[in-house]
Amino acid sequence: MEDRRDRLRELGELLRRLRKDAGLTGKELAQRAGVAQPTISRMETGRLLPTPETVERVSAALDLDQDARRELDTLLVRLRDEVSRLKGGLAGREAANAARVRSSKWLAVFSSAMIPALLQTAEYARLAVAIGRDVDEDDAAKAAAARVDAQAVLFEEGRRFAFVLTEGAVRTWPGSPSLMLAQLDRLAQVSTLPHVRLGVVPWKVEAPAFPLHGFTIYDGSVSVVESLAGDLTLTEAAEIGAHEEAFEAFAGAALYGDELRALLGEIAADFRELAKQLDERRIYASYSLR
Repeated sequence: MEDRRDRLRELGELLRRLRKDAGLTGKELAQRAGVAQPTISRMETGRLLPTPETVERVSAALDLDQDARRELDTLLVRLRDEVSRLKGGLAGREAANAARVRSSKWLAVFSSAMIPALLQTAEYARLAVAIGRDVDEDDAAKAAAARVDAQAVLFEEGRRFAFVLTEGAVRTWPGSPSLMLAQLDRLAQVSTLPHVRLGVVPWKVEAPAFPLHGFTIYDGSVSVVESLAGDLTLTEAAEIGAHEEAFEAFAGAALYGDELRALLGEIAADFRELAKQLDERRIYASYSLR
């Protein structure tokens, strides 16, 4: 809790410094940003963690350059992660992730093991947050719902998304092969959105590097690695640069557009055949037990 208070105070001091550098009073900043003056006061005194929408308004009103915005985003990411841990549970973690997504305009996502959260169907999301873990069912259900709700940003103007998956990520199936057919349809649909670039690196193509883990780069200033124990947030320029380099390497080996959708069709055919084989095995096993 003390760490959170310290970061809130640090955030307040940063916002106050940025406001003064812009030559604005608290009242003038509130008017420009279209927020209440007490909101600015509470932010600057470390008594309020602003919403992503408020951050966007204040940042625009201050006309922040890239370095100042990166400094602000770094503090906010850490604060929201700490709030997520305080809330506890999967639902709190998903709420923090959703806030992070909503506060970003440009996302680059690389995944080597699973479908990214923003592209998951509701059934896939339910299994993704719970499979292999000892979790509370209600908490998992709320977390999956929050994950699906966050996907609304895919359809908002002014945002850009780039997703690169390995074929292994697309072929790894939770639950049953049959649910993957709906998931593959979802990928095909998203690939047609004008501000979304979705690519899959086929297994027949030589890998440009070992895909040791997936990551998400937010506005080029923060990169987050998801793990079973929690998220690892990277903010150093060298770390982000290494992820950007890896992303571009895999993006260059990926298939897009019609070629991507043809690959998804081939994978769907394999899943249909696999589901058929599993059904036949179950039928055979039921007869054997009689």
